[in-house]
Amino acid sequence: MKSGKQSQRNNIVPFFNNEPEIVSLPNIVVSTIESKRRVEELQTFVEEVMVKGVDYGSVNGFSKPTLLKPGAEKLCDVFGFSKTAVVVNRIEQWEVGIFAYEVKMTLIRKDNGLVEAEGLGSCNSKESSFQQQDPYTIVNTVLKMAKKRALIDAVLSATRSSGIFTQDIEDFPQAKTKANKGGGEQATKAQLQKIFRIVNDMTMPTDVAKELMKMTFGVERSTQLTKEQASDFIQDLLVLKEVRTMDEQNHTD
Repeated sequence: MKSGKQSQRNNIVPFFNNEPEIVSLPNIVVSTIESKRRVEELQTFVEEVMVKGVDYGSVNGFSKPTLLKPGAEKLCDVFGFSKTAVVVNRIEQWEVGIFAYEVKMTLIRKDNGLVEAEGLGSCNSKESSFQQQDPYTIVNTVLKMAKKRALIDAVLSATRSSGIFTQDIEDFPQAKTKANKGGGEQATKAQLQKIFRIVNDMTMPTDVAKELMKMTFGVERSTQLTKEQASDFIQDLLVLKEVRTMDEQNHTD
């Protein structure tokens, strides 16, 4: 038979526990030295392999460049990721010309088949950059834009490169770009031809040239540029061409 003292102890729930509290925290699996080494390797890859104006672009007023689609794909290759894109939400109202897509991009490690990161990206035909275009001709463009945004979101997460690159350029306030220079006369045919010639000389992909125009002036097509914007864009391209030529010569030497 239990004593009264033992019975009392078993029936009382104490407000305070005098036993020392044991706190379990997860261990850091990567040392500080290893973490720094990985960051330095990524920065070196960006500086020595990735090309400004093709893989990433800079915008006045922002300290970090924005990652472009070719750069995101290049990072996928060097990190050994395979890509899988799935449309998780879609709106296709053909009767009124409204289209919207949300895409999930999954990056899978090729060495072990594990999912490294997922990214989401969305785009719709009501965005400001599509306002002057026939919505029925840009359905595929809207879908591709959503896919590109999902890719960049996933890559920034998987490579831990958000410290080097900033968010997607479409999220930047347009007031901080040269888009304010809109208005005025439309770009001349001679200006447009010069833009095409410089782009071709640099073997710059068309989608990259479009990305740069949108990043700097807020337009999708060269025909939407004003004379002043076209002049600025030509100068930007010429500077970029000169820089790339110098880089190629330095590598040759």
